[in-house]
Amino acid sequence: MLRVWLAVLLLAVSGSVFAVERVVARVVSLAPSLTEIVVELDSADLLVGVLDAGERPAAIKDLPSVGRYGQLDMERLLSLKPDLLLLWPGSVGPAQREQLKRLNIPTYVAEPHNLEQLTTQIAAIADQLGRPQRGVVLAAQLRQKLHNLRQRYRRDTPLQVFYQVWDRPLYTVGGGQIISDALQVCGARNVFADLTLPAPQISVEAVLQRNPEVILASDQAQLDAWKAWPQVTAVARGQLLLVTDKGLERPSGQMIEATAKLCQIIAPER
Repeated sequence: MLRVWLAVLLLAVSGSVFAVERVVARVVSLAPSLTEIVVELDSADLLVGVLDAGERPAAIKDLPSVGRYGQLDMERLLSLKPDLLLLWPGSVGPAQREQLKRLNIPTYVAEPHNLEQLTTQIAAIADQLGRPQRGVVLAAQLRQKLHNLRQRYRRDTPLQVFYQVWDRPLYTVGGGQIISDALQVCGARNVFADLTLPAPQISVEAVLQRNPEVILASDQAQLDAWKAWPQVTAVARGQLLLVTDKGLERPSGQMIEATAKLCQIIAPER
């Protein structure tokens, strides 16, 4: 009997040893949006390197760079000895993504297609960082803000909106792109929601055919160009609206506030 109890005790002890969770101490973020999420979770102290693309948050301005968007410096990445990679697939080319797989470094891949997925992934990233409670709190706050926005801007008949990404060639966002979901939160519908590509190239004729009630763009000259087609409802009503906040392009917690600004632009009367 003593031998049995000793065996059970040894199993219990060994089980407790192997049950110890992996401790994350050296994180490399491979997308600016994921870097922002780590900062929003008050966990910038875990970051040892980031992929650059534009201005950095002040909390990580002096961190080593592991390259720029689409150009990962693999040698520099390995020199930082990360124990966790945060990856958005679009920020790293296919060949280098395959290289990363072969390195066997624990990797969390985030590619939210709507704002609810974004809040869920923020909580999941907090788990990966070993700080789950911070994720629970932040995700709950963001979900409440989203709920309030949906209630405030809900329409029985959604506004038909064309979201212009670029003009030459003409690009928009497809239905699986998170900006398309932000439009829905604001009581609008992306007129190209049926397209599956995240950033499909389209024609002027396709826009004219879908006859949006609102046209959104980040450049005034691009908006003014649509005045050549006064038959478009958005032009006739003067609904050529400028969106200057770049926050919609970065799916992190701040995107909820950027969505609130978008809703105010689309429907200021609400």
